[in-house]
Amino acid sequence: MNNPLDHLESLVAEAVANTEAAVSADELRLAEPLLIGKRSPFVNLQKTLGGLEPEERKSAGAKLQEARRRVEEVFAARLAVLEAAEKSARYEADRLVLGDVVPSRVQLPLSAGHPGVVALTQQSLEDVFVGMGFTVAEGPEIETDWYNFEALNIPPAHPARGMWDTFYLDLGEPETVLLRTHTSPTQIHLMEAAVTAGTLPIHAVMPGRCFRRDTPDARHLAAFHQIEGLVVDRGITFADLAGVIETFTKAYFGPDIASRLRPAYFPFTEPSAEFEITCTICRGAGCRTCSHTGWIELGGCGMVDPAVFSAVGINPDEYSGFAFGFGIDRCAQMRHQIADMRALTDNDIRFLRQFS
Repeated sequence: MNNPLDHLESLVAEAVANTEAAVSADELRLAEPLLIGKRSPFVNLQKTLGGLEPEERKSAGAKLQEARRRVEEVFAARLAVLEAAEKSARYEADRLVLGDVVPSRVQLPLSAGHPGVVALTQQSLEDVFVGMGFTVAEGPEIETDWYNFEALNIPPAHPARGMWDTFYLDLGEPETVLLRTHTSPTQIHLMEAAVTAGTLPIHAVMPGRCFRRDTPDARHLAAFHQIEGLVVDRGITFADLAGVIETFTKAYFGPDIASRLRPAYFPFTEPSAEFEITCTICRGAGCRTCSHTGWIELGGCGMVDPAVFSAVGINPDEYSGFAFGFGIDRCAQMRHQIADMRALTDNDIRFLRQFS
């Protein structure tokens, strides 16, 4: 009985020759079943080994697999060469040469990008507060529920949480990770760090982006920017807060713009107030932007609630402080007399060029 592997070497040589003869990667892939796949002679030979004696079958099987491996190596190497050559050809076809570029079609001078009105407003606000003796601090936009709510005297299920339309993230336990709804969590980070390092008092402002499920209108956006201030020291009173608000208003908006405080409620301050400024669009006469009141609400403020101090390890009997916060976008709207805040996100080049 003839050994089924008598012609194995000639089959290997033929498969190698056919592999090397392929001129494209697609051609070689199409031939793969006949060379090393299910329709190759190696598979057919494998089926004939069942008629051999066990010891002879074992030796023949090893020899057959070694032959097939040699062809597979040649196949893989040839395919890599063909694919590399085709990729190089594509790159060469896409390459631009000097003659392909028509200089007359390039308009000079090219326009350069520049900070938007919100970024410019943030820089101006920071300059004003730094001039008043504040430092600038930043915090993460993704926060835990503890920093965004609980440490600010807003425990789970507290009715005050309804004041913030929150975007929760699908991370960890449900409703434990979120996009911050205000920059107040940075105040918690700042106070914790000051307690740990022993660096009280604190005089800082914290600018940044916030997120709420607000419906965009003339005065609101879902993604907006805030700047908050925090002062923690001995002997701080509400009069100090009112003085800072008035000084800021005159320094930023001008001496003809007035500010006022109205009683309000915030869980993290007591007493609390909302501060408003004269509408810079109508100069107090009343318009759509100010809902015909002559005043624009800029933000909230108040004395830091003792519960917040206790949450971060500050003794409320020794220290007192105040906090305030307002929208950077709203400041840009008021300073530049932008009637509709949605213009900030419309990407209308006619609007953007006004601030270049």
